[in-house]
Amino acid sequence: MLEGTAAVVHMLERLTFGVRTDDFERVADMGTEAWLDQQLDPATIDDAAFEAVVPDDPVPPASFESMEEARRFGREVVNTMTTAKLLGTVTSERQLETVLLDFWFNHFNVFAGKGLVGYLLPDYERLTIRPHVLGRFRTLLGAVAKSPAMLIYLDNWLNVAPGAFADRDGRQRGLNENYARELLELHTMGGDGGYTQDDVIAVARAFTGWTVDRSTYKFQFVDRFHDNGPKLVLGVPLVGGGVEEGEQVLDLLALHPATATHLAFKLARRFISDEPPADLVASLAYRFLETEGDLRAVVQALVSNSAFHDPAIRKRKFKTPLELVAGLHRVTGQAMRNSRHVTGTLRQLGMPTYYCLAPTGFADEAAVWLSPGALVTRMNLVLQFGGYQRSLATIGQPEFQYR
Repeated sequence: MLEGTAAVVHMLERLTFGVRTDDFERVADMGTEAWLDQQLDPATIDDAAFEAVVPDDPVPPASFESMEEARRFGREVVNTMTTAKLLGTVTSERQLETVLLDFWFNHFNVFAGKGLVGYLLPDYERLTIRPHVLGRFRTLLGAVAKSPAMLIYLDNWLNVAPGAFADRDGRQRGLNENYARELLELHTMGGDGGYTQDDVIAVARAFTGWTVDRSTYKFQFVDRFHDNGPKLVLGVPLVGGGVEEGEQVLDLLALHPATATHLAFKLARRFISDEPPADLVASLAYRFLETEGDLRAVVQALVSNSAFHDPAIRKRKFKTPLELVAGLHRVTGQAMRNSRHVTGTLRQLGMPTYYCLAPTGFADEAAVWLSPGALVTRMNLVLQFGGYQRSLATIGQPEFQYR
Protein backbone atom coordinates (compact mmCIF):
# COMPACT_ATOMS: atom_id res chain seq x y z
CA MET A 1 0.00 0.00 0.00
CA LEU A 2 1.06 3.57 -0.60
CA GLU A 3 2.28 5.60 2.37
CA GLY A 4 2.87 9.32 2.89
CA THR A 5 0.67 12.10 4.21
CA ALA A 6 -1.80 12.19 1.32
CA ALA A 7 -2.20 8.40 1.26
CA VAL A 8 -2.82 8.22 5.01
CA VAL A 9 -5.37 11.03 4.90
CA HIS A 10 -7.13 9.41 1.94
CA MET A 11 -7.40 6.04 3.68
CA LEU A 12 -8.76 7.63 6.84
CA GLU A 13 -11.27 9.73 4.93
CA ARG A 14 -12.62 6.70 3.07
CA LEU A 15 -12.56 4.12 5.88
CA THR A 16 -13.61 6.29 8.84
CA PHE A 17 -16.11 9.06 9.52
CA GLY A 18 -13.40 11.73 9.58
CA VAL A 19 -9.70 12.34 10.20
CA ARG A 20 -8.74 13.20 13.75
CA THR A 21 -5.23 14.51 14.38
CA ASP A 22 -4.30 11.63 16.67
CA ASP A 23 -5.67 9.15 14.12
CA PHE A 24 -3.40 10.55 11.44
CA GLU A 25 -0.36 10.41 13.68
CA ARG A 26 -1.09 6.85 14.81
CA VAL A 27 -1.70 5.51 11.30
CA ALA A 28 1.32 7.31 9.89
CA ASP A 29 3.42 5.74 12.65
CA MET A 30 2.11 2.16 12.37
CA GLY A 31 1.59 2.17 8.60
CA THR A 32 -1.63 1.92 6.63
CA GLU A 33 -1.40 -1.85 6.13
CA ALA A 34 -1.06 -2.58 9.84
CA TRP A 35 -3.88 -0.16 10.63
CA LEU A 36 -6.15 -1.82 8.07
CA ASP A 37 -5.37 -5.28 9.46
CA GLN A 38 -6.36 -4.02 12.90
CA GLN A 39 -9.58 -2.46 11.65
CA LEU A 40 -10.49 -5.68 9.85
CA ASP A 41 -10.40 -7.45 13.22
CA PRO A 42 -12.51 -5.04 15.31
CA ALA A 43 -12.81 -7.37 18.31
CA THR A 44 -9.11 -6.74 19.02
CA ILE A 45 -9.61 -2.96 19.28
CA ASP A 46 -10.24 -1.45 22.72
CA ASP A 47 -13.42 0.60 22.39
CA ALA A 48 -13.90 1.50 26.05
CA ALA A 49 -14.19 5.24 25.37
CA PHE A 50 -17.22 4.67 23.13
CA GLU A 51 -18.77 2.04 25.39
CA ALA A 52 -18.56 4.46 28.32
CA VAL A 53 -20.81 7.04 26.63
CA VAL A 54 -23.38 4.77 24.95
CA PRO A 55 -26.78 5.33 26.57
CA ASP A 56 -28.67 2.41 28.07
CA ASP A 57 -31.64 1.14 26.11
CA PRO A 58 -35.01 2.09 27.58
CA VAL A 59 -36.55 -0.73 29.58
CA PRO A 60 -39.79 -2.01 28.04
CA PRO A 61 -42.84 -2.65 30.20
CA ALA A 62 -43.81 -6.24 31.01
CA SER A 63 -46.49 -5.93 28.36
CA PHE A 64 -48.01 -3.28 26.12
CA GLU A 65 -51.62 -2.35 26.70
CA SER A 66 -52.08 -1.29 23.10
CA MET A 67 -50.29 -1.15 19.78
CA GLU A 68 -50.04 2.63 20.10
CA GLU A 69 -48.22 2.24 23.42
CA ALA A 70 -45.79 -0.17 21.74
CA ARG A 71 -45.20 2.31 18.95
CA ARG A 72 -44.58 5.14 21.43
CA PHE A 73 -42.03 2.99 23.19
CA GLY A 74 -40.53 2.20 19.80
CA ARG A 75 -40.00 5.89 19.14
CA GLU A 76 -38.18 6.17 22.47
CA VAL A 77 -35.98 3.25 21.44
CA VAL A 78 -35.19 4.91 18.11
CA ASN A 79 -34.16 8.13 19.86
CA THR A 80 -31.73 6.19 22.04
CA MET A 81 -30.43 4.21 19.07
CA THR A 82 -29.89 7.43 17.14
CA THR A 83 -27.79 8.85 19.98
CA ALA A 84 -25.75 5.65 20.11
CA LYS A 85 -25.22 5.63 16.34
CA LEU A 86 -24.09 9.24 16.23
CA LEU A 87 -21.73 8.72 19.17
CA GLY A 88 -20.33 5.68 17.42
CA THR A 89 -19.51 7.57 14.25
CA VAL A 90 -17.60 10.16 16.29
CA THR A 91 -16.14 8.20 19.20
CA SER A 92 -15.70 4.54 18.28
CA GLU A 93 -12.17 3.33 17.59
CA ARG A 94 -13.65 0.56 15.45
CA GLN A 95 -14.24 2.99 12.62
CA LEU A 96 -14.20 0.60 9.67
CA GLU A 97 -16.73 -1.65 11.37
CA THR A 98 -18.87 1.43 12.09
CA VAL A 99 -18.69 2.55 8.45
CA LEU A 100 -19.56 -0.95 7.25
CA LEU A 101 -22.42 -1.18 9.74
CA ASP A 102 -23.86 1.99 8.23
CA PHE A 103 -23.32 0.60 4.71
CA TRP A 104 -24.98 -2.76 5.35
CA PHE A 105 -27.84 -1.33 7.39
CA ASN A 106 -28.51 0.97 4.47
CA HIS A 107 -28.30 -1.97 2.05
CA PHE A 108 -30.84 -3.89 4.16
CA ASN A 109 -32.78 -0.80 5.12
CA VAL A 110 -35.82 -0.90 7.39
CA PHE A 111 -38.04 2.09 8.21
CA ALA A 112 -38.30 2.70 11.97
CA GLY A 113 -41.69 4.37 11.60
CA LYS A 114 -43.51 1.25 10.39
CA GLY A 115 -45.38 -0.84 12.94
CA LEU A 116 -43.07 -2.28 15.60
CA VAL A 117 -39.88 -1.85 13.57
CA GLY A 118 -38.66 0.90 15.91
CA TYR A 119 -39.10 -1.36 18.94
CA LEU A 120 -37.19 -4.14 17.13
CA LEU A 121 -34.38 -1.86 15.94
CA PRO A 122 -31.72 -2.67 18.60
CA ASP A 123 -31.75 -6.39 17.80
CA TYR A 124 -31.80 -5.67 14.07
CA GLU A 125 -28.74 -3.43 14.10
CA ARG A 126 -26.73 -5.05 16.91
CA LEU A 127 -27.52 -8.74 16.47
CA THR A 128 -28.59 -9.06 12.82
CA ILE A 129 -26.27 -6.63 11.01
CA ARG A 130 -23.22 -5.72 13.09
CA PRO A 131 -21.82 -9.21 13.85
CA HIS A 132 -21.75 -10.10 10.15
CA VAL A 133 -20.39 -7.01 8.36
CA LEU A 134 -17.00 -8.72 8.04
CA GLY A 135 -18.32 -12.27 7.87
CA ARG A 136 -20.01 -14.37 5.19
CA PHE A 137 -22.67 -12.65 3.11
CA ARG A 138 -24.85 -15.76 3.24
CA THR A 139 -24.89 -15.56 7.05
CA LEU A 140 -25.82 -11.88 6.95
CA LEU A 141 -28.50 -12.49 4.32
CA GLY A 142 -30.01 -15.30 6.37
CA ALA A 143 -30.02 -13.26 9.57
CA VAL A 144 -31.83 -10.44 7.78
CA ALA A 145 -34.38 -12.82 6.23
CA LYS A 146 -35.37 -14.08 9.70
CA SER A 147 -35.27 -10.68 11.38
CA PRO A 148 -38.68 -9.61 12.74
CA ALA A 149 -37.83 -6.02 11.77
CA MET A 150 -37.38 -7.00 8.11
CA LEU A 151 -40.30 -9.43 8.15
CA ILE A 152 -42.59 -6.62 9.33
CA TYR A 153 -41.06 -3.85 7.21
CA LEU A 154 -41.42 -5.75 3.92
CA ASP A 155 -44.65 -7.51 4.95
CA ASN A 156 -43.41 -11.08 4.73
CA TRP A 157 -44.98 -11.78 8.10
CA LEU A 158 -48.29 -11.49 6.22
CA ASN A 159 -47.16 -13.75 3.38
CA VAL A 160 -49.17 -16.99 3.38
CA ALA A 161 -50.34 -19.57 0.89
CA PRO A 162 -53.65 -18.53 -0.68
CA GLY A 163 -56.53 -19.87 1.41
CA ALA A 164 -54.31 -20.76 4.36
CA PHE A 165 -55.44 -17.96 6.66
CA ALA A 166 -58.41 -15.68 7.20
CA ASP A 167 -58.60 -12.76 9.64
CA ARG A 168 -61.35 -12.21 12.19
CA ASP A 169 -63.56 -10.63 9.57
CA GLY A 170 -63.21 -13.65 7.31
CA ARG A 171 -60.97 -11.88 4.79
CA GLN A 172 -58.47 -14.22 3.18
CA ARG A 173 -54.79 -13.39 3.37
CA GLY A 174 -52.63 -14.50 0.47
CA LEU A 175 -49.31 -14.20 -1.27
CA ASN A 176 -47.30 -11.03 -0.55
CA GLU A 177 -44.43 -10.36 -2.97
CA ASN A 178 -42.84 -7.35 -1.24
CA TYR A 179 -39.93 -9.12 0.45
CA ALA A 180 -39.35 -11.48 -2.46
CA ARG A 181 -39.07 -8.58 -4.90
CA GLU A 182 -36.66 -6.57 -2.74
CA LEU A 183 -34.64 -9.69 -1.91
CA LEU A 184 -33.96 -10.12 -5.62
CA GLU A 185 -33.75 -6.50 -6.72
CA LEU A 186 -32.03 -4.82 -3.78
CA HIS A 187 -30.52 -7.36 -1.42
CA THR A 188 -28.92 -9.74 -3.93
CA MET A 189 -29.06 -9.82 -7.74
CA GLY A 190 -29.86 -6.20 -8.57
CA GLY A 191 -32.53 -4.84 -10.88
CA ASP A 192 -30.71 -6.09 -13.97
CA GLY A 193 -29.76 -9.45 -12.48
CA GLY A 194 -31.77 -11.51 -14.95
CA TYR A 195 -34.68 -12.74 -12.84
CA THR A 196 -38.30 -12.63 -14.04
CA GLN A 197 -41.69 -11.96 -12.50
CA ASP A 198 -42.19 -15.72 -12.35
CA ASP A 199 -39.06 -15.89 -10.17
CA VAL A 200 -40.47 -13.19 -7.86
CA ILE A 201 -43.67 -15.18 -7.42
CA ALA A 202 -41.78 -18.44 -6.82
CA VAL A 203 -39.55 -16.77 -4.22
CA ALA A 204 -42.58 -15.28 -2.49
CA ARG A 205 -44.17 -18.73 -2.37
CA ALA A 206 -40.94 -20.19 -0.93
CA PHE A 207 -41.10 -17.70 1.94
CA THR A 208 -44.73 -18.26 2.85
CA GLY A 209 -44.97 -19.07 6.54
CA TRP A 210 -41.87 -17.04 7.49
CA THR A 211 -43.51 -14.82 10.07
CA VAL A 212 -43.26 -13.30 13.57
CA ASP A 213 -44.47 -14.83 16.82
CA ARG A 214 -46.84 -12.21 18.19
CA SER A 215 -46.09 -13.06 21.82
CA THR A 216 -42.28 -13.01 21.64
CA TYR A 217 -41.66 -10.89 18.52
CA LYS A 218 -39.20 -13.54 17.33
CA PHE A 219 -38.95 -15.32 13.98
CA GLN A 220 -41.39 -18.16 13.55
CA PHE A 221 -42.06 -20.56 10.71
CA VAL A 222 -45.72 -21.66 10.52
CA ASP A 223 -45.99 -24.75 8.35
CA ARG A 224 -49.73 -24.46 7.76
CA PHE A 225 -49.17 -21.05 6.14
CA HIS A 226 -46.62 -22.46 3.69
CA ASP A 227 -47.29 -23.11 0.02
CA ASN A 228 -46.12 -26.69 -0.53
CA GLY A 229 -46.55 -26.72 -4.29
CA PRO A 230 -43.59 -27.21 -6.68
CA LYS A 231 -41.42 -24.13 -7.30
CA LEU A 232 -38.77 -23.17 -9.84
CA VAL A 233 -36.40 -20.28 -9.00
CA LEU A 234 -33.93 -19.13 -11.67
CA GLY A 235 -34.46 -22.47 -13.36
CA VAL A 236 -33.63 -24.45 -10.22
CA PRO A 237 -36.35 -26.63 -8.61
CA LEU A 238 -36.74 -26.26 -4.85
CA VAL A 239 -36.83 -29.51 -2.90
CA GLY A 240 -37.57 -30.59 0.64
CA GLY A 241 -40.53 -28.35 1.34
CA GLY A 242 -41.22 -26.23 4.41
CA VAL A 243 -38.78 -23.69 5.81
CA GLU A 244 -35.95 -25.30 3.83
CA GLU A 245 -37.32 -23.86 0.59
CA GLY A 246 -36.58 -20.34 1.80
CA GLU A 247 -33.12 -21.44 2.90
CA GLN A 248 -32.50 -22.92 -0.56
CA VAL A 249 -33.47 -19.61 -2.15
CA LEU A 250 -30.99 -17.78 0.08
CA ASP A 251 -28.27 -20.31 -0.78
CA LEU A 252 -28.99 -19.84 -4.48
CA LEU A 253 -29.00 -16.04 -4.35
CA ALA A 254 -26.12 -15.48 -1.93
CA LEU A 255 -23.46 -16.76 -4.34
CA HIS A 256 -25.12 -15.96 -7.64
CA PRO A 257 -22.77 -14.11 -10.07
CA ALA A 258 -25.31 -11.29 -10.40
CA THR A 259 -25.28 -10.86 -6.61
CA ALA A 260 -21.50 -10.72 -6.59
CA THR A 261 -21.52 -7.98 -9.24
CA HIS A 262 -24.32 -6.01 -7.57
CA LEU A 263 -22.60 -6.01 -4.16
CA ALA A 264 -19.19 -5.30 -5.68
CA PHE A 265 -20.59 -2.27 -7.48
CA LYS A 266 -22.23 -0.90 -4.33
CA LEU A 267 -19.07 -1.35 -2.24
CA ALA A 268 -16.93 0.24 -4.95
CA ARG A 269 -19.36 3.14 -5.22
CA ARG A 270 -19.23 3.68 -1.46
CA PHE A 271 -15.45 3.53 -1.14
CA ILE A 272 -14.13 4.56 -4.57
CA SER A 273 -16.38 6.80 -6.69
CA ASP A 274 -19.96 7.28 -7.81
CA GLU A 275 -19.03 5.59 -11.09
CA PRO A 276 -16.43 2.98 -10.13
CA PRO A 277 -14.19 1.40 -12.80
CA ALA A 278 -15.74 -1.67 -14.40
CA ASP A 279 -12.54 -3.70 -14.01
CA LEU A 280 -12.50 -2.98 -10.26
CA VAL A 281 -16.11 -4.14 -9.92
CA ALA A 282 -15.31 -7.29 -11.86
CA SER A 283 -12.26 -7.94 -9.68
CA LEU A 284 -14.25 -7.55 -6.46
CA ALA A 285 -17.06 -9.75 -7.79
CA TYR A 286 -14.50 -12.44 -8.62
CA ARG A 287 -13.03 -12.19 -5.11
CA PHE A 288 -16.53 -12.45 -3.63
CA LEU A 289 -17.25 -15.67 -5.50
CA GLU A 290 -13.75 -17.05 -4.98
CA THR A 291 -14.08 -16.71 -1.18
CA GLU A 292 -17.75 -17.79 -1.09
CA GLY A 293 -18.92 -14.37 -0.02
CA ASP A 294 -16.25 -13.54 2.56
CA LEU A 295 -16.92 -9.83 3.12
CA ARG A 296 -13.66 -9.26 4.99
CA ALA A 297 -11.72 -10.61 2.01
CA VAL A 298 -13.71 -8.40 -0.37
CA VAL A 299 -13.05 -5.24 1.66
CA GLN A 300 -9.38 -6.13 1.88
CA ALA A 301 -9.25 -6.63 -1.88
CA LEU A 302 -10.99 -3.31 -2.44
CA VAL A 303 -8.56 -1.33 -0.29
CA SER A 304 -5.58 -3.18 -1.80
CA ASN A 305 -6.68 -2.40 -5.35
CA SER A 306 -4.76 0.31 -7.18
CA ALA A 307 -8.04 2.10 -7.92
CA PHE A 308 -8.44 2.86 -4.21
CA HIS A 309 -5.05 4.56 -4.11
CA ASP A 310 -5.40 6.50 -7.36
CA PRO A 311 -4.78 10.20 -6.54
CA ALA A 312 -7.44 11.10 -9.10
CA ILE A 313 -10.24 9.82 -6.84
CA ARG A 314 -9.19 11.76 -3.75
CA LYS A 315 -11.71 14.35 -2.55
CA ARG A 316 -14.17 13.17 -5.18
CA LYS A 317 -16.84 11.53 -3.00
CA PHE A 318 -19.39 14.07 -1.80
CA LYS A 319 -20.18 13.46 1.86
CA THR A 320 -23.63 12.38 2.89
CA PRO A 321 -25.18 14.47 5.68
CA LEU A 322 -24.18 11.84 8.27
CA GLU A 323 -20.59 11.81 7.02
CA LEU A 324 -20.47 15.61 7.10
CA VAL A 325 -21.86 15.95 10.62
CA ALA A 326 -19.73 13.14 12.05
CA GLY A 327 -16.67 14.46 10.23
CA LEU A 328 -17.12 17.94 11.68
CA HIS A 329 -17.19 16.54 15.20
CA ARG A 330 -14.18 14.32 14.59
CA VAL A 331 -12.01 16.90 12.86
CA THR A 332 -12.72 19.67 15.40
CA GLY A 333 -12.77 17.51 18.49
CA GLN A 334 -16.13 18.96 19.53
CA ALA A 335 -18.09 16.59 21.74
CA MET A 336 -21.55 15.62 20.54
CA ARG A 337 -23.46 16.91 23.56
CA ASN A 338 -26.89 17.33 22.04
CA SER A 339 -27.82 14.46 19.76
CA ARG A 340 -31.34 15.84 19.33
CA HIS A 341 -29.91 18.95 17.72
CA VAL A 342 -27.75 16.80 15.44
CA THR A 343 -30.75 14.63 14.61
CA GLY A 344 -32.70 17.74 13.65
CA THR A 345 -29.84 18.86 11.40
CA LEU A 346 -29.73 15.48 9.67
CA ARG A 347 -33.49 15.59 9.17
CA GLN A 348 -33.18 19.07 7.68
CA LEU A 349 -30.49 17.78 5.33
CA GLY A 350 -32.74 14.93 4.19
CA MET A 351 -31.14 12.05 6.12
CA PRO A 352 -33.23 11.34 9.25
CA THR A 353 -31.48 8.53 11.10
CA TYR A 354 -33.38 5.20 10.85
CA TYR A 355 -36.26 6.90 9.06
CA CYS A 356 -35.52 6.25 5.40
CA LEU A 357 -38.88 5.12 4.08
CA ALA A 358 -37.72 3.48 0.84
CA PRO A 359 -36.17 -0.03 0.93
CA THR A 360 -33.36 1.31 -1.27
CA GLY A 361 -31.91 3.14 1.74
CA PHE A 362 -30.28 6.55 1.57
CA ALA A 363 -28.54 7.44 -1.69
CA ASP A 364 -24.77 7.31 -2.03
CA GLU A 365 -24.41 9.55 -5.10
CA ALA A 366 -23.43 13.20 -4.99
CA ALA A 367 -26.26 14.37 -7.24
CA VAL A 368 -28.85 13.48 -4.60
CA TRP A 369 -27.25 15.68 -1.93
CA LEU A 370 -26.06 18.61 -4.07
CA SER A 371 -29.19 20.76 -4.04
CA PRO A 372 -28.67 24.54 -3.54
CA GLY A 373 -30.77 24.57 -0.37
CA ALA A 374 -28.82 21.71 1.16
CA LEU A 375 -25.51 23.41 0.39
CA VAL A 376 -26.61 26.54 2.26
CA THR A 377 -27.59 24.43 5.27
CA ARG A 378 -24.29 22.60 5.07
CA MET A 379 -22.23 25.79 5.01
CA ASN A 380 -24.18 27.24 7.94
CA LEU A 381 -23.43 24.06 9.83
CA VAL A 382 -19.72 24.35 9.04
CA LEU A 383 -19.72 27.94 10.33
CA GLN A 384 -20.97 26.70 13.70
CA PHE A 385 -17.75 24.72 14.09
CA GLY A 386 -15.42 27.58 13.18
CA GLY A 387 -14.27 28.32 16.73
CA TYR A 388 -13.17 24.83 17.60
CA GLN A 389 -9.86 23.01 17.32
CA ARG A 390 -9.54 23.20 13.56
CA SER A 391 -9.72 26.69 12.09
CA LEU A 392 -12.55 27.80 9.86
CA ALA A 393 -9.94 28.22 7.15
CA THR A 394 -9.60 24.44 7.14
CA ILE A 395 -13.15 23.16 7.61
CA GLY A 396 -14.77 26.07 5.80
CA GLN A 397 -13.19 25.16 2.49
CA PRO A 398 -15.54 23.62 -0.10
CA GLU A 399 -13.31 20.55 -0.25
CA PHE A 400 -14.30 19.67 3.31
CA GLN A 401 -17.65 18.60 1.85
CA TYR A 402 -15.78 15.82 0.02
CA ARG A 403 -13.79 12.83 1.12
